Amino acid sequence: MDEPENKQYLMIINDAPYGSERPYNALRLALTLIKRSAKVRVFLIADAVNCAIAGQKTPPGYYNIERMVKSVAQRGEVAT
Repeated sequence: MDEPENKQYLMIINDAPYGSERPYNALRLALTLIKRSAKVRVFLIADAVNCAIAGQKTPPGYYNIERMVKSVAQRGEVAT
């Protein structure tokens, strides 16, 4: 399998941060690619802009999406 090194990825997320696992899975994939030295950009559109709201309360049983977005933003790029 090709290593993601020197490759660029754009992930477009349009689901709300909670109620679906799609944002979590996309951010988890983005973080994994970043750890493997890939350049990753995440674009939040529609309900997904709520993923970037500071101070949100994480529902029981969910990962903190805000924290994941911050982690991607520190090592990659996030746009809303």
